Amino acid sequence: MVEKIGLLLNLGTPDSPSVQDVRRYLNQFLMDPDVIDLPWIVRKILVSFCIVPLRSAKSAHAYQSVWTKKGSPLLVNSLALQQAVNEKTVQPIFMAMRYGSPSIEQQLLTIKKKYPAAEEIVILPLYPHYAGSTVKSCIKEINRVVKKLNIHCRLNIIPPFYQHSDYIDALVATTRETLEQPYDHILFSYHGIPERHILKEDPTKKHCLQQDCCKTASPAHATCYRYQVTKTTEYFAKKAKIPAGQYSMSFQSRLGKAKWLEPYTDKVLVELAEKGIKRLLVICPSFTADCLETVEEIGIRGRILFERAGGEKLTLVPCLNSHEAWVNAILHWFSLTGLR
Repeated sequence: MVEKIGLLLNLGTPDSPSVQDVRRYLNQFLMDPDVIDLPWIVRKILVSFCIVPLRSAKSAHAYQSVWTKKGSPLLVNSLALQQAVNEKTVQPIFMAMRYGSPSIEQQLLTIKKKYPAAEEIVILPLYPHYAGSTVKSCIKEINRVVKKLNIHCRLNIIPPFYQHSDYIDALVATTRETLEQPYDHILFSYHGIPERHILKEDPTKKHCLQQDCCKTASPAHATCYRYQVTKTTEYFAKKAKIPAGQYSMSFQSRLGKAKWLEPYTDKVLVELAEKGIKRLLVICPSFTADCLETVEEIGIRGRILFERAGGEKLTLVPCLNSHEAWVNAILHWFSLTGLR
């Protein structure tokens, strides 16, 4: 009898790079109140009449530039990870997406029908760092679906792993070959979020985004995205023995006019080139699988920005994807819950 089920969660992707499918995906994604945290009517007007009509064709073109014969890079890499983990476990492992297919509801319904006697579902959101728009949103959706489907087994959600040694070791392992190449600088580019999201998740309501807040101990760090990405960068640099001054950190993928975490990656790429950096490595630790934001935003558009500003070579370091070290890290975390 299967007592435990594993469920990996990632962000999601359109079903195809067509404008219609991209429009449908953007609507679902951006209407999440944890992504755009505005009143429903304001969010609806903004998404349906401003953002989606203006961005659908452009986003579809971006997806078309990275789409493979097997499909979206995010889905292909996520399914490869699921398969690799499944091959080394006795108990089954599923993969779900917060937006698009296969959805959390689809996969939990399959689990309920196929394994009605399962006692526990071990859930790993593939987000290293906590944010309301990622981890919190996934947990809320899981709880909604569990209630809707009347699922009674235990839910064991593995928390963000931004400073876990297994994660840091896996990051270093995936970059080892690239780090052996000559380079002038390393840029850690993380997915950005609006500053108001940081403030919203601060339980103290007075710590985050203050002077030296990331260096001052606080309960806010448990839900502070900026603190957590800062720690990932520090731990990686220490593990990989990267000298201070040879790396920096930035934030990408901003949307709208609100102030997001700074510095912005697109501006930093230009600044680094103008300062004389010729060979740049870019690592994207907040993404565990290569996707539109890494392959297209950094690998294509970011490279163009860097080279036009005087840089010679931008190397995008692959994400964890289904690297053996990453698979082993997940297997270790699952084993700690009794899932084998």
